[in-house]
Amino acid sequence: MFVQQLEPVADSLSLSALVAALPLVTVLVLLGGVRVRAHYAGPIGLAVAVLVAWLPYGMPVGQTLSSAAQGAVFGLFPIMWIVVNALWVYRMTVRTGHFDVLRRSFGRFSDDPRVQALVIAFCFGALLEALAGFGAPVAICSVMLVALGFDPVRAAVVALVANTAPVAFGAMATPVVTLAQVTGEPLDSVASVVGRQTPLLALVVPLLLVALVDGRRGLRETWVPALACGIAFAVAQFTVSNYLSVQLADIAAALIGAVALVAVPAARRPAEGRVRAAALTGVRGDDLDGDDLDRDDPRPEVLRAYAPYALIVAVFSIAQIGPVKELLAKATRTFDWPFLDVAAPDGKPVGGNVFSLPLLATGGTLVLVAGAATAVVLRVAVRDALREWAATVRELRHAILTVTSVLALAYVMNLSGQAAGIGHLVAAAGAGLAFLSPVLGWFGVAVSGSDTSANALFGALQVTAARESGLSPDLLAAANSSGGVLGKMISPQNLTIACAAVGLKGREGDLLRKVLPWSLALLLVMCLIVVAQSSFLLGWMLP
Repeated sequence: MFVQQLEPVADSLSLSALVAALPLVTVLVLLGGVRVRAHYAGPIGLAVAVLVAWLPYGMPVGQTLSSAAQGAVFGLFPIMWIVVNALWVYRMTVRTGHFDVLRRSFGRFSDDPRVQALVIAFCFGALLEALAGFGAPVAICSVMLVALGFDPVRAAVVALVANTAPVAFGAMATPVVTLAQVTGEPLDSVASVVGRQTPLLALVVPLLLVALVDGRRGLRETWVPALACGIAFAVAQFTVSNYLSVQLADIAAALIGAVALVAVPAARRPAEGRVRAAALTGVRGDDLDGDDLDRDDPRPEVLRAYAPYALIVAVFSIAQIGPVKELLAKATRTFDWPFLDVAAPDGKPVGGNVFSLPLLATGGTLVLVAGAATAVVLRVAVRDALREWAATVRELRHAILTVTSVLALAYVMNLSGQAAGIGHLVAAAGAGLAFLSPVLGWFGVAVSGSDTSANALFGALQVTAARESGLSPDLLAAANSSGGVLGKMISPQNLTIACAAVGLKGREGDLLRKVLPWSLALLLVMCLIVVAQSSFLLGWMLP
């Protein structure tokens, strides 16, 4: 048995924590300073984590490599298993032309760019985040907005800012699931607190989007549909994440937010002519009258365009039915992870010694089932569907390497005691820890581009620091994820995706200057929310 040590370096907690931070510093410097690509920075950081665990922390080489393997397996399944299958569904819609049908359907809902921003960037973007995440909503929504006449820069900014409120529950709640896994906190407990933080962002983001599209005039003229959409989204996300299903939180929020938007008469009101729309989007009026936008699609094709998302919702809903849920759970395999026997500093075995493999009761498998049904509905031949799946894996090969290496790094740090040492040192911040907690998550996502990765890196650290300082572990773990969502819009990964999607290659700096103030402002709001929730002011909000 390997017993974790908190002060292996010169019997000093400070020196030990500094050494333990080397893997994180390595990754952050490579990504943010040297600008090494993430799929290179991750493995390099992992190598540093292995060396730190083996040499100063004294973890046997076999157990160190075994903990890294466990993290990598968790990164592949269930995390990337979800992303691959979700993007596979999207690729099939592009192949059959139904993605363009869906885009035209959104364009016919309203010719007001402010409302289009709410429908596409906020509601549909949230649905894409729920199904895939990892940059897919930014890329897809940016392209759709440009196709509807938006100026490329504005389209990218709107898509980036909109991709905030749904991120914590994105990719079938992968960030929250990862957070629970690495911290050892119950999933329902962590998710319920996140579900009492991010909905507050949903009240603000739609108002911010209409302001980004049309300034004060847009806010003055379209605040009613924006607020209705935000309130409906927030209520649905809170209710579903706390009382129904963590995996369905964003799906329900996106759909109910869209329904609320459609129900507001002001949202369907025509804009003040094509010239008015052109003034808002920064393009010529005649560019908005293209044959593509005015083309009428047959109703059966429109229904097929919506079918993939309806099928995913249906499959996940059926999977939550009691008997079905129990049946799927029977396929879960729980076993002792080989060559791993770790105890915490107090001598108690850690949860990482046991590994759970949900073969059927996982988001990726359910999306795979929905994808197979999608192939039938969209009339995609079996051979073509398999080719698209293989092409999706090939497209995501760098993301797969990044996620697996970052999670392997996180598992090594957690099981060797490195994260615990840093957490004990950070706990010295005392009451100020509540304010700093979201900042740590924000910083992690800003650098890694992933709320999942930031939760894997800092989740255990947050919980350890919370216990040492007397704060709620669930609150600070949730704050890491909720603060992290606000770093997504400024992450190099997302900025690059947005620029590539709308043809602004090399202009990541321009986008960063436009979204950074909003990222910082919303982060300050989240910090104040967490501080209030840690005190009597909003402490009543916690479960």
